[in-house]
Amino acid sequence: MFQRLVMLVFHGKNLFRSLESKHNDHAVSKNTYYRFLSNPSFHWKKFLLLLAVRVTTALRKLTGKSRVTVLVLDDSVLRHNRSKAVELLAKVYDHVFHEFVRGFNLLALGWSDGFSFIPVSFVLLSSAKLRNRYQEADQEIDHRTNGWKARMESMLQKPEAALRMVESALAAGIHADYILMDSWFTTEPFVKSLSDLGQDVVGMVKDLKQRYDYNGRLYTLPQLAKIAMDRSNPHLYRSLMVRTRKHHLPVRIVFVKNRNKKSELLYILSTDNALSEDEIIRIYGMRWNIETFFKASKSLLKLGREFQTRSYDSAVAHTAIVFARYTFLEWLRRQENDPKTYGGLFFALCEDVQDMELSDALQSLMSLFMETINGYGTEDTETIKSKVTNWIASQSRYIKELFQNLCWES
Repeated sequence: MFQRLVMLVFHGKNLFRSLESKHNDHAVSKNTYYRFLSNPSFHWKKFLLLLAVRVTTALRKLTGKSRVTVLVLDDSVLRHNRSKAVELLAKVYDHVFHEFVRGFNLLALGWSDGFSFIPVSFVLLSSAKLRNRYQEADQEIDHRTNGWKARMESMLQKPEAALRMVESALAAGIHADYILMDSWFTTEPFVKSLSDLGQDVVGMVKDLKQRYDYNGRLYTLPQLAKIAMDRSNPHLYRSLMVRTRKHHLPVRIVFVKNRNKKSELLYILSTDNALSEDEIIRIYGMRWNIETFFKASKSLLKLGREFQTRSYDSAVAHTAIVFARYTFLEWLRRQENDPKTYGGLFFALCEDVQDMELSDALQSLMSLFMETINGYGTEDTETIKSKVTNWIASQSRYIKELFQNLCWES
């Protein structure tokens, strides 16, 4: 059943049409699949995490130890504007269109090495505020099941849920040099929490009138920019080493000019002070992978719109299935495009060359020799033929049998 659900989108059919197809060889009803999706005992997040561990471990073997790997944290809104009775449906704010909508806030964590992006974990956030939830959790669900734990997690504050995801990913064995975030997550308390886990952060910072300590004085981001951005300097970016106001974390802030509007600046924060300005900007650019992931999941893999169900368990299961689809596609893409994955073929060809039989090698060498001497003069050719014939006659029977059909005519 899981395999059929994964392959639905690639067959271009919904579940009903797939089951009604004349090529269907499974005597399973549609209700069976919906019961499978709505089962609160399945730990879909753990399945996705273990899958990510296997895939990222394999991908790391294809790259050098010096290559930077990152965890990317971001959220996206799943709209359900026509729904009314979906479990834990809430009023959430869409930052793209700047409006409140019905649905869920999908908080996702992914791993990237700059080429491949692998989803690691997710939380379908409802709302931490009771007044923003249109429906409550089903109280008939066993409170000991994974489904109930997922429901309780959906009502956490976004920073707390994000921190739990990072902790579980690191504990499972996901390796990352940095954690990338947008301006919503790059706040001093959250950066401090990640630093306590031993993780460096590279993230965009929004100007919210926060202060940073520079040479013993507190400055806002625009004030620091005036200090850093010398008008006589033609470069589009500069940086300063500062400390956060409350926790005194040493951070480097890179100020990047907008090419089209020099009065606008982007602020990128890094807790790894050894990184250069170029490297901070390059690493932060890897965060774009999660944006393309959200776009592909929604537009091509039917995230949030493939099944009509009211169960929160079904929503979690379908999200995990879509993320698994993307993981499989990324693995296939890496196999097709990374030359290092051709290593098996390379060694197989080398073995074919090395395992060439001695008899074949001698016969090929003798054929080449005969073709060469046939181009000499008549006297020289006869002398060489005579000496070669005598040499063959003096060899063992094995060599004589190899050259018994020797033909000197050109």
